[in-house]
This record gives sequence, C-alpha cells and structure tokens, in this order.
Amino acid sequence: MKKRERAKRIDNVIFFPGIEKRLTDKGLESLHNKKFNEAITLLEEAKVLDPDNDDILVGLVLAYFEAGSFKKAKKLANEMLLKGIGDYLQLVDLYLTILIQLHEYQEIVETIEALLEEKEIPPEKIDHFITILQFSKRMAENHLQGDSEDDPEESNHNKLNLFENNNLNQQMLLISGLAEKNIRPYVAEIADYLKADNGHPFLKTILLTLLKEQEIDKELVVRKFSLEENVIPANLPEVRGQPRMEEVKVLLESGLESNNPVLFENTIGMVERIFFMSYPFTLEPDSPAAWAGAIQLLAEEYLGLDPKIGDIAREYAVHPKEIGQAIVKIEEIEKISYPNI
Repeated sequence: MKKRERAKRIDNVIFFPGIEKRLTDKGLESLHNKKFNEAITLLEEAKVLDPDNDDILVGLVLAYFEAGSFKKAKKLANEMLLKGIGDYLQLVDLYLTILIQLHEYQEIVETIEALLEEKEIPPEKIDHFITILQFSKRMAENHLQGDSEDDPEESNHNKLNLFENNNLNQQMLLISGLAEKNIRPYVAEIADYLKADNGHPFLKTILLTLLKEQEIDKELVVRKFSLEENVIPANLPEVRGQPRMEEVKVLLESGLESNNPVLFENTIGMVERIFFMSYPFTLEPDSPAAWAGAIQLLAEEYLGLDPKIGDIAREYAVHPKEIGQAIVKIEEIEKISYPNI
C-alpha cells in the first residue's frame, strides 16, 4: 500500500499534501495568461513550500521580469545560478536579458567574459554571446564618457545608427537601451527608420511601443508589408491589446481551448506573432473569423495534420477565399526572422 504523503508544517502552519503543486500549476497558468502579479503571488507561496523547485523558480523569475520587477528577477536568477538550479545556459540568457533592462552593462561584460574564459558556452551560441558582449562594452564605455547627459543630440554616442548596422540582434540591443531613456532626442532618427522600406517590421513595432509609452504625439509615417499609414504613437492601441487580435483570440478560444488545448496553444502563439509584426496595420481581409480560420489551418499543418480549408471555412462561417487571403499574409510574415536575445 502506498504511504500517504504527510502534511508539511512551516512556522507552526500546517499545509496539506500537494498544495505546492497546485500553487505551482495555478501560478504557471497565470503566467501563461499574462496575469503576472497573480502569478507572482502564487509562485512565491509555492516557493516557501518547495524552495528548490526548478519550475517554480524559473516561473517566478519570468513573472518578476514581465511585471517589471527587474531587481527581484535579477536577485532570484543570480541565486539560482549560484546554486546550480535549472538549465544553466537558459538561465544565463535570461539573467543577461534582465541586466540589459537594468542597464548594468559592466556586469554583463564580466559575466560573459567569465563564461568565455571557462569555456562554458557551446560553439553554436558563441556568436550570440559575443554580440551581447560587444554591445555591452560599448554601452559601458559610453556611460563612463558621460552618455547620460541631458542633451543626447550633442554626442555621436547617442545616435542609434540603425541603418549602418544590418545585424538584427545588435539593432534590437541598441533599441532596448532606449526603454528607460528620454526618447525625444531620437524621434527624428526613429521617424526615418519607420518610413524606410528596409526597416525591419519587428524593430518598427518595438520602436512604436516605446514612442507610445513616452506619449509621443507627433504624426509619423510607418511602412510595412507594402503598406503605409500616418500614425500618432500616443493614440495607438497597446500592441498586446489590439482589438482585432483580441477578437481572433476569442474565436479560437471558443472553438479550441476545451477540445484541443495543444492546438489552441499553437494558434495563440501564432496570433501574437502575426499581430505583433503587422502592428499598427489592420491587414486584409477584414473578417476576424477569416484570420482565426487561417491561423487554425496553418497550426494544424504545423502539427502534421491534414486540415481542409472548406471544413474550417464552414466552422467559422466565412468564405474559403478570405481564409486563403489571410494565409498568404501569414506565410509572408512568418518568413521574417525574430532577433534572438
């Protein structure tokens, strides 16, 4: 007969068996649903009961990070690295991302140089870490030379020079440095990038979100996917709260979440990628149902299934031609790479 699990007692408080798993599951579910403060509360409770659990700790670092609690995320990630908890390289990558948000570039330099010296980095990841190292050295040097002065236009160190650098990772790292700066001195340069045909759609979305966060109310031209639109960043919807994106998610949720959760997860990931890349444009076709049907069809194909466009069109009460139109756009967008940082 299996021995019953004993209740835990901490500070004279009795916890019933299995409660840490329930807290962990609910916390990770909240994290997945972007309810970051709720996830933090649940995972912190789970951590008290199971302080060395990989899933709890990694989830808590991610929740802190997404909630903007970068110092807490850094402290916990550092503790995990020192204790050897979790996947070492993945955790290092996350730790460096946190340090970038905190603008602690000298610590990034020291961390990566130690990893290189100890030969801890696998060959296929060396270029990735070298890119971050070079960027961080440059940012650390700029800081020492007074890069934080009030008028960044007076110094060449404060120019983004996005057109002079074709490396997507380096461009992303440069842009990430604007998150906690006054972005106004850079608006003219950003405006040129937003209207340039060769500007990367992913970076244009990041720049627009930064302009929106700092309430830039100047009208700018944005070009993506052969489309052009005049926008005022301050008036744009949140990138993760675009009305049509939310409509598409609701349609997929009602049809798939209960019946096929694996497929549902794949479709939601695709929805977020597509609408992030296309922001702030509303792509043709107009019908949210057509986009939901197209995304479901492609997600099923990626999972090795054999979906029929006619069946999905009937399911979403939309013409197959509209689904086909959405598929063409999705495939165009999915071919574009994302920065790996």
